[in-house]
Amino acid sequence: MTTILLIITVTALTSFLAWRSPSLLDSWLMNPYRIYSRGEYHRFLTSGFIHADVGHLLFNMLSLYFFGGIIEQIFSALFGGLGPIYLIGFYLAGILVSDIPSYLKYRFDPAYNSLGASGGVSSVLFAAILFSPLSKIYIYFIPIGIPGFIFGALYLAYSYYESKQNRGNVNHDAHLYGAIFGIVAMIAIYPQVLPQFIEQIASWRIF
Repeated sequence: MTTILLIITVTALTSFLAWRSPSLLDSWLMNPYRIYSRGEYHRFLTSGFIHADVGHLLFNMLSLYFFGGIIEQIFSALFGGLGPIYLIGFYLAGILVSDIPSYLKYRFDPAYNSLGASGGVSSVLFAAILFSPLSKIYIYFIPIGIPGFIFGALYLAYSYYESKQNRGNVNHDAHLYGAIFGIVAMIAIYPQVLPQFIEQIASWRIF
């Protein structure tokens, strides 16, 4: 079993367990107030392993499956046998870092909750876009693929805009900061990826 499939399997199992156990779900949610007032720091990570429903789980895990393989291969090439450990650390760090803005924003609000692996998935997705910015990304059932770097720019702009609106139940801050973490961390890990990314973008033509 690959590392990405292991992460997906664990996340699916913990999500199903949380659906069957309201007490487990409540204790694993990202609730900034409880972190601040009770020191329940485990929520920074556990919230990334539970989901609201099957659709939420499938969307995140399919995204992780399709883009995680690229990063898994890269980490194996860079770190050899330690590649899986670095990949897991990268993914968990993406979840944790993406939750920090929500913590700072809502730590005095007892009613705020969020959950899902979006921060970690966004980290992996944007790290993959750095290496392959011209690869097409298909959204839902739109037949025309969008080059990864264009999709990434639109995704960041949309997430930033929605996070400023402060409405709905989607944690857009996690999407935004997870993506930023993925970009910054991957450049720090493998600096050569930045000039390679720029070179590929420069060669792109619409037609």
